[in-house]
Amino acid sequence: MGKGQQQYRPAPLDVLIIGAGLSGIGAARALARHCPDQRYLILERRQAIGGTWDLFRYPGIRSDSDMYTLGYRDKPWTGHKAIADGADIKRYIQEAAEEAGVNNHIRFDRHVVSANWSGDEALWTVVVMAADGAGGQREERYQTRFIASCSGYYSYDEGYRPAFAGESAFAGRIVHPQFWPEDLDCRGKRVVVIGSGATAVTLVPALANQGAQVTMLQRSPSYVAARPSVDGLAQGLQKCLPMPLAYHLTRWKNVLLGQYLYRLSRRKPKEVAQHLQKLLRRQVGADIDMKHFTPRYNPWDQRICAVPDGDLFHLLRAKRVELVTDTIEGFTPGGIRLSSGAELEADIIVTATGLQLNVLGGMQLSVDGVAVRPADCMSYKGMMLSDVPNMIQTFGYTNASWTLKADLTSRYTCRLLRYMDRHGYRTAVARRAPEVRERPFLSFTSGYVQRAHGLLPKQGDRAPWQVHQNYLKDKYLIQYARLDDGVLQFHK
Repeated sequence: MGKGQQQYRPAPLDVLIIGAGLSGIGAARALARHCPDQRYLILERRQAIGGTWDLFRYPGIRSDSDMYTLGYRDKPWTGHKAIADGADIKRYIQEAAEEAGVNNHIRFDRHVVSANWSGDEALWTVVVMAADGAGGQREERYQTRFIASCSGYYSYDEGYRPAFAGESAFAGRIVHPQFWPEDLDCRGKRVVVIGSGATAVTLVPALANQGAQVTMLQRSPSYVAARPSVDGLAQGLQKCLPMPLAYHLTRWKNVLLGQYLYRLSRRKPKEVAQHLQKLLRRQVGADIDMKHFTPRYNPWDQRICAVPDGDLFHLLRAKRVELVTDTIEGFTPGGIRLSSGAELEADIIVTATGLQLNVLGGMQLSVDGVAVRPADCMSYKGMMLSDVPNMIQTFGYTNASWTLKADLTSRYTCRLLRYMDRHGYRTAVARRAPEVRERPFLSFTSGYVQRAHGLLPKQGDRAPWQVHQNYLKDKYLIQYARLDDGVLQFHK
């Protein structure tokens, strides 16, 4: 594609938000409400609002968290389902943007390439490639006091896709869920879904209900648990209380219950694992070998996959879906040959093998002309990079809904901006002391986390450099603790 010469140089912004998904729209809503005097703009590389919920189009796409915590704190979820479909979530985000007047602040088809901080000007210069309307691209430059990176944690350009021996010999179609073809019709086809995580657990029942003959092939089991798609308490509260109050009570119920179950899993992993197995045995029946549901790790070492209303288990019990636990020796013209010697026949193979993580949407970062690698930085309160001024990064929870942390982060951004304006500060930067020791940013054993250790920043062994997977603790540390804590340094 050709690169034009035109450059776009608007006046400096107060805040540049990168990404128009759940996090980006949430950040803009917070600015509009708490910092109405701040000039902001959202840059979105796609052509629509929604982020994840606009990108993923595979059958059955839905949330893995309940919408009372995945929804915004200040916008009640009024849908019937607690575990919502992707299209409904996208509509919710669009409504949230429209209600707050955010739409006029979004520039679509903008891919952020790099950002350089100038200490002399106390400004970021952000380089963006924008669609020029003629199939090419032009370069645009924006200057801003603050960057709010809300681009998520995985690559939109590629999913994680291991290579398998003999792929070229396979006569059928190979599909990754992140790039689901619109013309793919699975009715009456033999479909093998490779994977055991949230995507596979979602896809398998959806494809089976479309009329496909589905086999779920997993290398090793994951923890899965049935959850009701409708929250009965929420529906009851909505009948007798104002919607905002009913929503907040349900939200807090789910936050506290989630925290309790997570902490119980960490304290008594063996007992929790046995309890999950007992519940699963009731769901799948006596004919299913429980080796398919016995992971090699403890609960919450990786995320527990939600199965709405036990749909996958009902299909297994009815023998409408087959579950195989084995490793792949290679692809054949007619399907997949397993290490056990068995062969799975397939017309379509779906590689639900995971995400490819990146940081800051792949944006190249520099401070006064010196390149910055996020992996060389330490994360301040899970939101700022050490020695990188005036930049907030949104990174949600691994053991709860993403939006819980995103909401705290956006409110912190507003609080920080107001504090700086009151005191006449131009710069805020977290400075790491030499005695703070490094720890991995995330403790999860999931493959996508392990593959990203060389990309993610570090956390420290003490506050405020620790990354807590605890909403209650973060609510105090982020929302109420003093801003001028001796680590975050301010300059005029």
